[in-house]
Amino acid sequence: MTNHLASSMRERMPGPGKIFIDPVGGRRLTYGDLIGLSGRMANALVDYGVRPGDRVAVQVEKSVEAIVLYIACVRAGAVFLPLNPAYTLVELDYFIGDAEPKLVIGAPGAEAGLETVALARGVDAVATLGTEADGSLMERAAHFPAAFEDVARGPDDIAALLYTSGTTGRSKGAMLTHDNLLSNALTLIDAWQIERSDVLIHALPIFHTHGLFVAINTVMMAGASMLFLPKFDAGEIIHLLPRASVLMGVPTFYVRLLQHPGLTREAARHMRLFISGSAPMLPETFQAFSERTGHAILERYGMTETGMITSNPSEGERIAGTVGLPLPGVSVRIADTGTGLPALRGDIGMIEVKGPNVFKGYWRLPEKTKAEFREDGFFITGDLGRLDDNGYLRIVGRGKDLVISGGLNVYPKEIEAEIDLLDGVVESAVIGVAHADFGEAVVAVVVRAEGAVIDEATVIHALDGRVARFKLPKRVVFVEGLPRNVMGKVQKASLRETYRDLFANDQKA
Repeated sequence: MTNHLASSMRERMPGPGKIFIDPVGGRRLTYGDLIGLSGRMANALVDYGVRPGDRVAVQVEKSVEAIVLYIACVRAGAVFLPLNPAYTLVELDYFIGDAEPKLVIGAPGAEAGLETVALARGVDAVATLGTEADGSLMERAAHFPAAFEDVARGPDDIAALLYTSGTTGRSKGAMLTHDNLLSNALTLIDAWQIERSDVLIHALPIFHTHGLFVAINTVMMAGASMLFLPKFDAGEIIHLLPRASVLMGVPTFYVRLLQHPGLTREAARHMRLFISGSAPMLPETFQAFSERTGHAILERYGMTETGMITSNPSEGERIAGTVGLPLPGVSVRIADTGTGLPALRGDIGMIEVKGPNVFKGYWRLPEKTKAEFREDGFFITGDLGRLDDNGYLRIVGRGKDLVISGGLNVYPKEIEAEIDLLDGVVESAVIGVAHADFGEAVVAVVVRAEGAVIDEATVIHALDGRVARFKLPKRVVFVEGLPRNVMGKVQKASLRETYRDLFANDQKA
C-alpha cells in the first residue's frame, strides 16, 4: 500500500525546478526543494518517535517551513494538527490534552511555557520551528538525508485533525482523511480551472482549512505556484497583482482592497480569478469590486468538517449573495428543521451534505459523530440555507443563530440584508436575546458609517412594512465594529453574551 495523499502529490508535481512558494522577501522553494526538505523533516519526525497515526501538534507562525512540515507529516504517516498562534497556554492545554500528540512544535522563545503544558500532559517531545528556517526541528532535520520512503497510508486513514471554532462549547477535533483532502483538491482544480501556469497570492493563515488545504493542496496538486505573504496587506497585494492570476481571500480582504486607491482595472487586468469564502460577502462588496476591477468575485462555501461543498462557476454566472452550485461528486440537500424531511425547493432549512470530502467524524466523540449524521450518510452542517430554482445555494445563517420569537422562526440573514441597504449603515448582525414575553427578542447590532446620523427609530421605521412585524427588532444597538474571528466570520455567540441582559429589567406581561 502506498501513501494515498503523498503519492498523489508526487505523481502530479511538475519538474523539480518549478517554483512552488515564492515568499515576499524570502528564499524561493522549488518543488524539488519541497521533496528534499520534507524528506529531511519526515526523517526528523521519525527520530522524535513519531509513528503512523500519531498526532503532531503545531503552533507556529506562518512560514514556508511550516508548509513543508505539513507535507512531512503526511509523508511520515502522522496526523497534522495545526493550532492558532494566538491560543494561550490555557487553551493549548485543552487541545494537547484532548489530542494527545506525540510531538508538539512551537515557536522559538515560547518553548518554556509550551514544555510545561506538554510534559504535564505526557507529551514525549517538544520542538521549535521559526520563520527564518530556525528552531530545533530544522537543526535536527539538517542531520538527516533528503531521501525518505513515504509511510504507507490508505484513503481512510487520518491525515489531519482540525479543531472547530467551539462557539457553542468546547472545540471538537474534525478527523480529515487522506481521501477527504485529495478528493477536494482535485475537485477544486477542475472547478476553478487551476493550471500549472497559475500563480496564487497566499495571504491567509495556515492553521485553517481555507489557507492550508484549499490553497496549499490545490496549488500543489495542480503544479502551480504561490506568492507567499505572512499576512494580509492591501498595498502589497495590489503590488503583486501583475505577477499573479488567482487570489483566495475572505470578504474582509475585498473590503480593504476596495478602500485602497491602487485597486483599478489596470492593476487587476492580469488576474484570472478572485475567490472568496469563510464568511458571507455583502452584495454591495461584490458589486463595488466588479465595478472597480471588471472581475466578479467567485464565492464558495465550505467548512472544517467538509472542505469545500459548493462554488459559483469558474465559467458562467456568479450570483451575488449565493455560494453557487454543489461541486461535482458532492450532494447537497435542504431538510426541514423540524422533521428532518426534505424541504421544498426554495424553502429555508438545514443544509446537509454527502460526498468524499466529508470528514470521518469527531475525534473520540462517537456519540456526537453519530448525532451529526443521518442514517443515509448525509452530514448535518448546522447551517441554514435554501436552493433557488437554478440550484444555487443561499446561506441564511447558522442553525444556532436562528431566532425563535413568540414561537415564530426569524432568520437573521433576511433582516440583516434589509438593514444593510439603509443609508448610513456599514453592516449589521441580528441576534436573539432572552425575553420574558417572547422567549427570544430580535436585536440588531449595527455599525454606523462615519458621520451618519441614523438611529434606532430610523432603522425600525425603515424595516416596518418590509418585513413581518414579528421580525422587527425590539432593540437596535450601535457599535464601532462587529467581533470577528481570524477568518472574518462575525462572532454572534460573543454578541449574544454581550447583550444577554438587554431585556433583564423588562417585566413579563
